[in-house]
Amino acid sequence: MDPAPGDPIAVAARWRAAGLGVALATVVSTWGSSPRPVGSQLAVDEHGNFVGSVSGGCIEGAVVETAQRIIRQGGVELLDFGVSDDDAWAVGLACGGRVQVFVERLDS
Repeated sequence: MDPAPGDPIAVAARWRAAGLGVALATVVSTWGSSPRPVGSQLAVDEHGNFVGSVSGGCIEGAVVETAQRIIRQGGVELLDFGVSDDDAWAVGLACGGRVQVFVERLDS
């Protein structure tokens, strides 16, 4: 059975098989309003292509940037994003919240 074409894990495996550098970002905790639940994932390749979502678009740019740095340099990073209620309204969210995203390079 083939995995779904937009499945971050399946796409990451295809990118690795093609010889690309790849990182995987995973939502590990949330508090308050969060558009994506714990366990949501985003796969990023060395060129900045990405599949999946960790926030519905609010923080993806920062996560992709971090993922590309980790692909080049190695290591892991825990990103912590918080949004106040006032800031949330400004970007179209109903209320503020907090999300933590773990970013790691996939080496095998």
